[in-house]
Amino acid sequence: MSTRQPIVSVLGHVDHGKTSLLDKIRGSTVASREAGAITQHIGASEMPLDSIREVCGPLMKGREFKVPGLLFIDTPGHHAFSSLRARGGALADIAVLVVDINEGFKPQTKEALSILRKNRTPFVVAANKVDLIHGWESEPMRPFMLGVKQQSEGVLEKLDTKTYEVIGSLTENGVPSADRIDRISDFTKSVAVVPLSAKTGEGIPDLLMTLVGLAQRFLEKKLETDTGVTGRGTVLEVKQETGLGLTLNAIIYDGNIRAGDTIVLGTTGQPKVTKVKGLLRPKPKDEMRDHREPFSASKEITAAAGVKIVAQDLEGVLAGSPLVVVRDGEQLKAVTDEVAEQARVSIALEDEGVFVKADTLGSLEALASELKDRKIPIKRAEVGNISKRDLIDATTIKKPTHKAILSFNVKVLPDAQEALATKDFEDIKVLTSDIIYSLLDEYEQWVKAKSQDVEKQLREQMTFPGKVLLMPDHVFRTHKPAIVGMRILAGRLRVDQKFLLSDGRVVGQVKSIRRGEESVREALPGEEVAVAIDEVTIGRQLDQGDIVYVDVPEGEARKFFRTPGMLNQDEVDVLREVQKIKQKETRFWAM
Repeated sequence: MSTRQPIVSVLGHVDHGKTSLLDKIRGSTVASREAGAITQHIGASEMPLDSIREVCGPLMKGREFKVPGLLFIDTPGHHAFSSLRARGGALADIAVLVVDINEGFKPQTKEALSILRKNRTPFVVAANKVDLIHGWESEPMRPFMLGVKQQSEGVLEKLDTKTYEVIGSLTENGVPSADRIDRISDFTKSVAVVPLSAKTGEGIPDLLMTLVGLAQRFLEKKLETDTGVTGRGTVLEVKQETGLGLTLNAIIYDGNIRAGDTIVLGTTGQPKVTKVKGLLRPKPKDEMRDHREPFSASKEITAAAGVKIVAQDLEGVLAGSPLVVVRDGEQLKAVTDEVAEQARVSIALEDEGVFVKADTLGSLEALASELKDRKIPIKRAEVGNISKRDLIDATTIKKPTHKAILSFNVKVLPDAQEALATKDFEDIKVLTSDIIYSLLDEYEQWVKAKSQDVEKQLREQMTFPGKVLLMPDHVFRTHKPAIVGMRILAGRLRVDQKFLLSDGRVVGQVKSIRRGEESVREALPGEEVAVAIDEVTIGRQLDQGDIVYVDVPEGEARKFFRTPGMLNQDEVDVLREVQKIKQKETRFWAM
């Protein structure tokens, strides 16, 4: 048994300095070469203990550590680290939550913190951009413990204010105990907040010292690994490399992997079984996805390490899926079954609900978990881009507010984009985002608006109470159809409705309504309109001066009575009059 290096995940809101922080630790320039300076893919880099000692200087003087170094994982802000899983749990042993000390918590900060708490991952807060506090006296790579003693009283007051705003946000988001690093006596009881600058490097020695100390003291048993056992890992990315073809970037978190090994990988279907043709490892402090020096070829790699794997037939392998080495042919079936189980989407589905699409297994499960918390049912959950087939299947959903596809960090394929522009799919809502909370908030806003539209449509279809007067001297035709002038006394009158007389008889049917020269579907209180009525003769069923009511179906009347706010008081009064007339024949009508 030996002690492996802990896996450290770096998370936080986009543009708060995650990659810049790692660049300063490594002495690299990855952030400046990223598209839009935003991390696009998960990367990994090793920081050996000797390099950490060099950075920390006097902070580590005289201390002995078994931890051989730190393996950093840099995650895109939209991924947090939900796609990084080991045996169904969180891959990271410890995490750094990067927060801009001047801007405070943002949506992705809260999202990352939520994932850390759900996975019970210990973490340290890197309160970045301390150098931008007005008046702060900076010194490159100086420990915060020393730098804070050299600041003016006014600057220290500003630092305290900004630090405690971060601590307050942690408390509001479920972290009951946190404090600035120089004020913590027991790191088992409080989350450390380390003020630092990714630009100048100030405070980075304190951060590294804290990570190594926490790993050494509290994760020692977890970091024990048998270097002789077959390796286990997690796929970070499937990537096309010039001259190599399709390759895997992966983290080996247990055991070892050798060139020539058989490996089993997770896919959307049956696990993929293939052989390792080559193992490429980035140099220490080099970034796997954007390396400065060529990778070094290795015959064997031991956990914990980032590695690029060259192998045949990697199509369909999922980011976030397990990787397991098999050296005993008799174990192949058992391992294949295990990988299939780990790669299977473990999300509770309902007969009625929304569709969910995401880029990795982990992010799919993270999105599903948030939907569950908000009591939003899921009918289908899959990894992959949105196709026309998804839209076709979504049309079978019955509930209007469930006719939605919530997609996290995936594309809408061209055939689906073309289909969405047609009337056939106008009821399907496709929502895309790279922030889970934003995606859910947008869906809930759409549901609210959609519900209002549905309610409006239902109201338009329902028969509302109405009380009308056949105006004297306003008979324009006596029958086929009868055309008379009517005044709306209360409620409303619509086309196709029938009339209820005071003796309980139901007569006629409104064929059309005209307001002056305009044909309308509805007349409201106080309006005088010309109404064409089928199936009546004026002077027989109806006569001038009659007051009649709109005939309201019993089921709809019952709904009006049981749903306060659907009717105004005048409409309620008219409905009560209708109820009295109906109850002469049916005693418990609309009760």
